[in-house]
Amino acid sequence: MENRVYENYPAGTVLLANGVAISVYALGAYVLGRLGILFSIFYVLYCLWVEIIVLKASCVHCYYYGKVCGFGKGKLCSWLFQKGDSQRFIDRQVSWRDIVPDMMVLVFPLVGGIVLLIKEFSWSLVVTLVILVFLSLGGNAIVRGSFACKYCRQRETGCPAQELFGGKKA
Repeated sequence: MENRVYENYPAGTVLLANGVAISVYALGAYVLGRLGILFSIFYVLYCLWVEIIVLKASCVHCYYYGKVCGFGKGKLCSWLFQKGDSQRFIDRQVSWRDIVPDMMVLVFPLVGGIVLLIKEFSWSLVVTLVILVFLSLGGNAIVRGSFACKYCRQRETGCPAQELFGGKKA
């Protein structure tokens, strides 16, 4: 049975995907804010930088440029940047090194949280870190696996991220 694909994703998918991302950023900023406001500010700026890099390096070349992808970035990207070459998206080789900046969105507050826990243990901080890890890893996996990538037209023509994470090339 063939999966259907979306030309434009439903608003609920976009809201869910962005809700998970914003929750991760907010929890990370909260944790790092307990070390000092500058840590929180730099973290939020870092998260913004990561999002801009994704738009400039990937979204401009994606099938969903100018459309509503599962994350809403195709439409946003078309407001900010000129369209790229779709073949460049397909031909791009993505390695684990390329996703390190994305992983640091979790690592920075996790390290900060561990430092805080060593200084003074707090169950509320432990719970916050558990939720942060769950949303970063499990939440993103659920969003991508069940709501976004599963219905993606770009996946059909070629997606380097899908290949990296063990999916077979469509």
